[in-house]
Amino acid sequence: MTTARPGPMPTKAGETTRENPWPVRALAQRMTEYIAKAPPAWIEGQIAQVSVRGNQAYLTLRDPSVDMSISVNCHRAVLEDLPGRSAEGARVVVRGRFGYWAKRGSLAFQVDEMHPLGLGELLVRLERLRKLLAAEGLTSPALKKALPFLPKVVGLVTGRASAAESDVLANARARWPAVRFRIENAAVQGSLAVTQVIEALQRLDADPEVEVIVLARGGGSTEDLLPFSDETLCRAVVHCRTPVVSAIGHEPDHPIVDDVADVRCSTPTDAGKRVVPDADAERRSVEMWRGRGRRALVGWVSTETARLSRLTSAAVLADPFGPLQARSNDVGRLLDRSRRVVTAVLDRGERDLAHRRAQLAALGPAATLARGYAVVQAVGPDGGHVLRETADAPAGTDLRIRVADGAVLATSRGRETDGATTNGTGTGLGADSSHGKDTAR
Repeated sequence: MTTARPGPMPTKAGETTRENPWPVRALAQRMTEYIAKAPPAWIEGQIAQVSVRGNQAYLTLRDPSVDMSISVNCHRAVLEDLPGRSAEGARVVVRGRFGYWAKRGSLAFQVDEMHPLGLGELLVRLERLRKLLAAEGLTSPALKKALPFLPKVVGLVTGRASAAESDVLANARARWPAVRFRIENAAVQGSLAVTQVIEALQRLDADPEVEVIVLARGGGSTEDLLPFSDETLCRAVVHCRTPVVSAIGHEPDHPIVDDVADVRCSTPTDAGKRVVPDADAERRSVEMWRGRGRRALVGWVSTETARLSRLTSAAVLADPFGPLQARSNDVGRLLDRSRRVVTAVLDRGERDLAHRRAQLAALGPAATLARGYAVVQAVGPDGGHVLRETADAPAGTDLRIRVADGAVLATSRGRETDGATTNGTGTGLGADSSHGKDTAR
């Protein structure tokens, strides 16, 4: 028994299968119809390659910022009508649409209009980009890295065998003959300039020995310097960890890479002078500081020597014991003088004391008694008192009479009358001294 083989499955209109494929002409027809529906477009690019064959011109338009290109073709007359005759590296704006060439199965962008990108429009775009980078802070002085005083290796990105390379090398080696360079040659204009310069920067930035990178190019027209105003290149310079010196063109030239670089030099010659110090100037500076140090040291030594001479020539150091001896003599003289003064004061005091004693002896009661006077006291129960009046010693009063060698006791017989005979001691009082002598003092 045999089983019937199933037939092809039914398909939708226009759908293909292995059993129901399209012929090449059907696909080509549909591609032609589909691509023909696309509207025309204006695109901008840089002419990287031109080839004219017969009445057709074949060009490669490259994006100036990234490694991307597209093939276009146009009638020869369209290319010849371009003002100034187009050359490789020129930036143009073209209008066209995609077309599908069914015979070869290729896709091409057919150009029907081509216009050069005017300088005025380029400058406006560059100014817009300059403001954009400034607004992002990429041109801020705070981001600028300082150049090393004496770099181990200087990286140099420039055109092969260019005048800019010679200027940088000659001026740097004239200032510091031992300077070392690592040179990366790259296209500095044209469609490949941006890509090659960025790759060279990245290689040098990755080298740990390279401490500064110089981006140098000689002068040229504004169009020639356009790669150094490319946004991608400017951002690559900002992201470099190694300080970058921009030396593009001459003094009036000012590409945008000058704004984002760490140091801007007006010319490659100036860059060669900035990256390394001047050996002669540094030698002169060292000699100057050495001379100043020598003069300062000599002056200090001279000052200290003169001071030491003054100190050693002083009398106190010439005869160190002389001042001590002089002070000792002064102390001795003052001591003798003090002794004499003290002795004189004591002698004078003794004389004054003796004089006072003599005065006291002459004026004292004992001396008066010795001259024949006596002191009469009335003796009573409450003690004795010196008689000053006769009324103090009425008759019968006990008396004590003190004389020079002692005292005697007596009794008063009353006041003496005029013409009466006195008896006793002659004291003017009638006294009976029969009581005897009082030896008390």
